[in-house]
Amino acid sequence: MSKRGWLLFSAMAVIWGIPYLLIKVSLRDLTPGTLVFARTGIAAILLVPLAARRGMLRPLLAKWRILLLYTVIEIAGPWFLLSSAEQRLSSSLAGLLVASVPLIGAIAAFIVGGVGGGHDDRPDGRRAVGLLIGLGGVAVLVGVDVSGSDAWAVVAIAFTAVGYATGPMLISRKLQDLPTLGVVAASLALTAIGYAPVAATQWPKHMDAKVLGSILGLALICTALAFMVFFALIAEVGPARATVITYVNPAIALLLGVLLLNEPFTVGIAIGFPLILLGCFLATSRNRSRRESAEQHENAIPEVAEA
Repeated sequence: MSKRGWLLFSAMAVIWGIPYLLIKVSLRDLTPGTLVFARTGIAAILLVPLAARRGMLRPLLAKWRILLLYTVIEIAGPWFLLSSAEQRLSSSLAGLLVASVPLIGAIAAFIVGGVGGGHDDRPDGRRAVGLLIGLGGVAVLVGVDVSGSDAWAVVAIAFTAVGYATGPMLISRKLQDLPTLGVVAASLALTAIGYAPVAATQWPKHMDAKVLGSILGLALICTALAFMVFFALIAEVGPARATVITYVNPAIALLLGVLLLNEPFTVGIAIGFPLILLGCFLATSRNRSRRESAEQHENAIPEVAEA
């Protein structure tokens, strides 16, 4: 990987590792729905004009139904569920549970025959073991660190992870011929419009300076800037390498939660997190016999897996 690639990779690892912290702080004054509106609305104000100037919005009209479905699955649903879950779970635990996204993606790939379609992606022994190890890590995290009263928050995180894993598959199968920036900008705008009524009725009368800063950080850095940097990373190293940031983001979330919010570093985290990472690595590794074919398609389908 080039120096520019490493720089972009490091930037993305941090940028998509800090949303969990900023969400936790923002929820001191905002409801989950209002937070989603603020984050997507501000980012859309920046990205929609950029996409429009580049002519990336008009091509979306032909597939508006699929675009709307993608918006719900990848952004509108997961961001609300994640924010709701963080009302009860620590930011670090939420980030670690979201680390199960590659596991869910691997399971889905096994079922439908691969993210890109058209090539066999059935599990071999190594990948099956990886799934078991990763799911075991999730079980340790939930069993040790989550009380019965917080079970619904874990379910919300599970649906969030499903959305994050399914969104890229939808892009690769149904929206692959559309400009990615246009898809992201339109999805953010649609989400903001959808949550506008919620924000209109739940917007707080007073907002702490830290909360305001967190909202701006989520919108400007973790959303608008993040997507631009991610597209540059894809162009530099290809989508396959770009999505490896999924393995690094949770570590950043854990570090920030422990250091800045005084969240506990528990036995469940110490045992479960390494198991999740190992499981994700094994479950998403390519079979040797299919690597050459996969490399030929590496630059064809950009995948987006944000936090």
